[in-house]
Amino acid sequence: MKIVVFGGTGFVGLNLAEVLLARGHEVTLYDRAALPPSAQRSLADHGARLTTVQGDITDAEAIDALIAKGCDAIVLGAAVTAGEDLERASPARVLEINVMAQIPILQAAIRHRVGRVVNLSSASAYGAAGQRVAVLDEETPCDPVSFYAISKFTSERSVARHAELFGGDFLSVRLSAVFGPWERPGSVRDTPSLQYQILAAFARGEPALLPAPGIKDWTYAPDAAEAVAVLIEAERPRHRLYNISSGAAWSALQWGEAFAALHPGLECRLASPGEKTDIKLHGGDRAPMSVKRMAEEFGWRARFGCAESAAAMSAWWMQHKEGI
Repeated sequence: MKIVVFGGTGFVGLNLAEVLLARGHEVTLYDRAALPPSAQRSLADHGARLTTVQGDITDAEAIDALIAKGCDAIVLGAAVTAGEDLERASPARVLEINVMAQIPILQAAIRHRVGRVVNLSSASAYGAAGQRVAVLDEETPCDPVSFYAISKFTSERSVARHAELFGGDFLSVRLSAVFGPWERPGSVRDTPSLQYQILAAFARGEPALLPAPGIKDWTYAPDAAEAVAVLIEAERPRHRLYNISSGAAWSALQWGEAFAALHPGLECRLASPGEKTDIKLHGGDRAPMSVKRMAEEFGWRARFGCAESAAAMSAWWMQHKEGI
């Protein structure tokens, strides 16, 4: 398939590119940022099957021209992943990129008869509902609170409404607490995962001191990318919304301890009372997401739990340490 990934040189986009290229697809990455040098080296063997296009997600004319060349699927992965500081500084930008910028892409997809569009949403769309139930499934009523959560929930409804009005084969996925290879903070991502912050402390030669255990249904990025690839390739998905998660809750503290155990001299622990730590939590603990829909329809389940992802990330870190 010919697949265009908007936000393709970002964290999730690069993991998705690796998976799609490994599965034999042709991939175009559209992003304002260039492909990082380490990713260029890592993806070089795929040759002409990988194309990168630098452009702004709000440039409707350039996007239409790109889609008009022909593609089988589009992934809407460009987003401002905002914490409270970025929300305060630029709430309009969060909504502009996460919601309004999608509309010209969806309309171009309809005009040029794109076979499948997958919108990358977030578990944050559940919002306060995550504190009220034991497990979050796709039928749980959402209660988004932050501008980021509101924008993600709105993006899902916008994608679904376009499909209802124009007959497009569009769906959304809610990604849960993703971490792993290629993660990096920036001007549109000010909420790095606890795992990234743990590795950053290790890279500075410091112990990783966590303010709290950080319990979530953490999802290793290659697992999330595999699930999105399954949905891109699926002939007739039965739903317009799917949860993508490891399906089990565990703490970032456990993960950091497992990672440190593979590298003598590293230390990960809770900060003692009064002890300073630069590691920040983004959002509180919430219920894990159910992945029953993905498992029953496609047989997909995450391959990496806490220990497995720590071992896999350790191997990746040894190759790409300079990028952290």
